[in-house]
Amino acid sequence: MIEIAWSSFTPWSALIGGVLVGIAAASFLLLNGRIAGISGILGGLLTPSAGDISWRIAFLAGLIGAPALWALVVQLPPIEINAGYPALILAGLIVGVGTRYGSGCTSGHGVCGLSRLSPRSLVATLSFMFAGFATVFIIRHLLGV
Repeated sequence: MIEIAWSSFTPWSALIGGVLVGIAAASFLLLNGRIAGISGILGGLLTPSAGDISWRIAFLAGLIGAPALWALVVQLPPIEINAGYPALILAGLIVGVGTRYGSGCTSGHGVCGLSRLSPRSLVATLSFMFAGFATVFIIRHLLGV
């Protein structure tokens, strides 16, 4: 039997975080005309164009810097990863292949694409959510890892 960790149930902070992500994604689209898809932003650094590098670096630096600054204000919960380096590397490679194959990532399709009512993003989001559910089921329940 699976027990729910009710102490981890934080609807208000989740709601506030979701609203902030939505505002940030909408603002980025309105002010820059670009989708806040992390894989596309990072991928653009791997094949840079003139005048297209500084905003990408600033965006990615904000993704890393904001939690680091927040950790100075509040005590963040400890990060616990129950997997070894080979599993993490394999998972990262699979996610990378999936984002290239799906022409976007969870932030690009799931946040920005769905908010624009993109049918392509709906299919992509349903696909990666199903793949995630299936992977967890196989790993935890069939393989018992």
